[in-house]
Amino acid sequence: MTVISTGVTTHPGVVREANEDDAIAGRRVFAVADGVGGHAAGEVASALVIARLRELDQVEGAGPEDVRAALADARRALQESEHGGMTTAAGIALVSVSGRPHWVVFNIGDSRVYRLDGVRLAQLTVDHSEAQELVAAGLLTEAEVRTYPRRNVVTRVLGDEGGSDPDMWLFPPCAGERFLICTDGLTNEVSDDGVEELLRRHAGAREAAAALVELAVTAGARDNVTAVVVDYPVVEDVAAASCDTAPRIPR
Repeated sequence: MTVISTGVTTHPGVVREANEDDAIAGRRVFAVADGVGGHAAGEVASALVIARLRELDQVEGAGPEDVRAALADARRALQESEHGGMTTAAGIALVSVSGRPHWVVFNIGDSRVYRLDGVRLAQLTVDHSEAQELVAAGLLTEAEVRTYPRRNVVTRVLGDEGGSDPDMWLFPPCAGERFLICTDGLTNEVSDDGVEELLRRHAGAREAAAALVELAVTAGARDNVTAVVVDYPVVEDVAAASCDTAPRIPR
């Protein structure tokens, strides 16, 4: 049986009193949610999504369709909620495809999933944000995003009236890979190079998650900060050992 090691750390940040982030590091499901709508509404929204993902984590033999269904159920619950909150959600789930383990990466909003395969750190998700749309259009550089005044404006969330769908990717696991799942409170304060340096420095998932959040807080943490680190170090079978099939990098 594959032993997946995890670490989770969250902090309200230096500026905000309430923490509207939530997270799960279960047996098969690992995710963060960043509430939108102000304290109570945002806090309730992120907790609702994570609660649905906890239910998914208990499903034996879940497939990619179960991940999509859990997020759709969360979206409907948020739309029907009296709190009026919305939330981002990003994460990974270990599912079964034709009897073989696969990762499903999912994202809606500007929380992120990164993968470190021993060679390089890659951002697997694409931010659903005004700033990212400007970058894609060539009107803003990656460096300019950090000082762009509307960098926190998201263009897709769970719970909005439009019923936005998450992005999803599917690929087989690879022995020794490490994932970071985080809210934008981390990436607003710490560069990708800084993230990679700490992920490489700390062998333990718990230590790595704690160090990342501590660095963001030290840098001023204007938002809530949450980091989930997931290590997949043990191989179940020959298929899972192969790294020939890599996840599509959307950037």
